[in-house]
Amino acid sequence: MKVNKIFIVLFVLLSVVPSVMAQKSAGPRHFETAEELHFEAEFSRSVLRKLDVADLKFRASRTPVAAKAEESTDASPYALTFTADVSSKGFFARLFNLKFRERVESTVEPVSFTVQKTTILDEQGKRVRATEATFDRSRGKMTWTLRDPNNPAAEPRHAITDFSGQLQDVLSAIYFIRTQPLEVGKSFDIFIGDGGKVYKIPVKVVEKKRMKTVLGRVDVLRVNPELFGPERLIDEEKGEFSIWVTADARHIPVGGRVKTDYGTFEIKLKKVITDPPPPAK
Repeated sequence: MKVNKIFIVLFVLLSVVPSVMAQKSAGPRHFETAEELHFEAEFSRSVLRKLDVADLKFRASRTPVAAKAEESTDASPYALTFTADVSSKGFFARLFNLKFRERVESTVEPVSFTVQKTTILDEQGKRVRATEATFDRSRGKMTWTLRDPNNPAAEPRHAITDFSGQLQDVLSAIYFIRTQPLEVGKSFDIFIGDGGKVYKIPVKVVEKKRMKTVLGRVDVLRVNPELFGPERLIDEEKGEFSIWVTADARHIPVGGRVKTDYGTFEIKLKKVITDPPPPAK
């Protein structure tokens, strides 16, 4: 089982961004209030019950970008910047001799909600891999590069893939999910660019219930993205991924579960930190 791939999946489904409207329809306004969510992941398998395995932190913000000369000076161009960090901890890391850390950062164009750039730093013990992907929507080209920072002389791996329309990455996919009109019985598709390939991921809303969370006792929806199976993000394993998001307009992820033959990962929201809004001008 590729444990690091499981935690990339955690990025996909638990990263979070503030709810915003498209820049072109919103007009000039301040950058969104930054939001940071802290999650904790536990692992269970047979006699091993609820071992703490990882801490996950996610943050989203607006990043100003330079306006072009032909654009109005009263416009406020920006990109959405998402970051996610996950690191191993506790008995799980010692038991499996597995110490890892992943950091993902993605830049998203807010009008089309299409990813522009993704960087991933994957550290597993002494093994380190650095990935960069750029997305040129005007040309319909995704360029992916994998490097070994510990061996700069080694030849990087490259891939160029065509795409069209709206494309997400492992962080921006959750934003797309949160902006959908989620209702039990509804389904839709997400196209995700990862590892130099484009994947079509069906997403189904399967259940509504009331759940005790760090936000209190709230109504939540269970959403199942189909990440396992042929032509999916994880094609070498069988499994099921579920997330629970609040049933209100915010669709805040409050928990998740990954069930595989390897074991079950449970993820819970533990803390929400919101920066104060910028002063009015």
